[in-house]
Amino acid sequence: MTDRPVILWFRRDLRLGDNPALAAAIETGRPVIAAYIHDPKLDGRAMGGASAWWLDKSLRALAADLSGRGSSLVVRAGDAETEIEKLVEETKASDLFLNRMFEPIAWARDARLAETLKGRGVQAHGFNATSLATPGAVCTQAGEPFKVFTPFNRALWDQARPRQSRCAPDHIRGPDSPMTGINIDSLALHPRRPDWSTGFSDWTPGEAGALVALDRFLDQALADYSGDRDRPDREGTSRLSPHLHFGEIDPWRVATAARTAAEGGEVPYAQAEKLCAELAWREFSIQLLTAFPTLASENYKNGFDRMAWRDDPAGLAAWTQGRTGYPIVDAGMRQLWATGWMHNRVRMIVASFLIKDLLIDWREGERWFWDCLVDADAASNAQNWQWVAGSGADASPFFRIFNPITQGEKFDPRGDYVRRWVPELAALPADWIHRPWTAPPMELAAAGVGLGETYPAPIVDHATARNRALDALKATRG
Repeated sequence: MTDRPVILWFRRDLRLGDNPALAAAIETGRPVIAAYIHDPKLDGRAMGGASAWWLDKSLRALAADLSGRGSSLVVRAGDAETEIEKLVEETKASDLFLNRMFEPIAWARDARLAETLKGRGVQAHGFNATSLATPGAVCTQAGEPFKVFTPFNRALWDQARPRQSRCAPDHIRGPDSPMTGINIDSLALHPRRPDWSTGFSDWTPGEAGALVALDRFLDQALADYSGDRDRPDREGTSRLSPHLHFGEIDPWRVATAARTAAEGGEVPYAQAEKLCAELAWREFSIQLLTAFPTLASENYKNGFDRMAWRDDPAGLAAWTQGRTGYPIVDAGMRQLWATGWMHNRVRMIVASFLIKDLLIDWREGERWFWDCLVDADAASNAQNWQWVAGSGADASPFFRIFNPITQGEKFDPRGDYVRRWVPELAALPADWIHRPWTAPPMELAAAGVGLGETYPAPIVDHATARNRALDALKATRG
């Protein structure tokens, strides 16, 4: 039978443009069955709540985009490997097209599935649609994974080549007979009872939303990116991370657009290269997770296995709730809970506070971010937490301990970010807003601030906590 359909398996590539697996499936000339299998542990770990919220909206956007091109999205749920085998058998498909996932468990599953299908006369075709280079393709001269970012960054841009850019197809030939599947509603990805996502309204998941976000960033923020990206009181970041995680936009499209703007004189070249370096840091994380699959659960540097972490449930709870008494920390944690996202500079500040001021294991923070971030990514989340802890590859040293007061004063000098997310301090002058416990009683009274009442006193003294953290580090070396 020459007109057997082919299956296009959507996973972390929820877009129609710049989608090499989709393009290859269409080029066969056969009917294309566009499928999504909801497996909560697709990459080996149960999806967090905020990511599930995003996935719900992204799948709906993808289904609408397919419908507008004469196709439809067949949604199934269960073990991905099993469900794909069932779909192949049910449809008598001749080929499976997919864009690869590089998480170690997903990679192993895909290889196993390809071998199984091959035994049944079905060919699996894998492509790269989500990273700048296939993990392992960029390595040292000795053939080893890079463990330091700067040489990796240079090698990546020297060696990697952009993928062919493709517009979304005008038409996708679907199967002759309707396919059975389940409704996206039945996946129950949107939170209920209570719906804690009311503050997520600024996001527009899906391919169209990603392209709008890119255009807005190029027009409004790229020109001053290297400076403004550290200012949580400004709209200076790209906010593309969740779109990149769910594959709603190709990272090559982002890099090329930034460099094209620089070449056209629209933005300084250095600003475009700073953005490309951030894309390379994401890539560095992917490469590290591929080489070290336990990055999210084990210290990359095993010397940190001797770290005497504290068991501090009260401190952990105060941190998660944004009730530490340090305004910049609390603002970040509240932004995270309310919007599913936190400014990158503030992510470093709150992570340093948990790990070094409270001396709580970095894995506790990694787990909280995994559940609360719309851009929770197995590679980036683990890599960045280990970077702050000092336990990772090319990590910031453990003795680099952020002072939450001076960090707030430097990067939120007027206190606008704190005022937005910690409204009980909104009336405090900038001189005191990052250290309210030092404000004169008359200033506190005038601003309606009661320390320990309307806003908590600091749960730890930073100077004392810093010395405690350094002593703990010395003990690991001894």
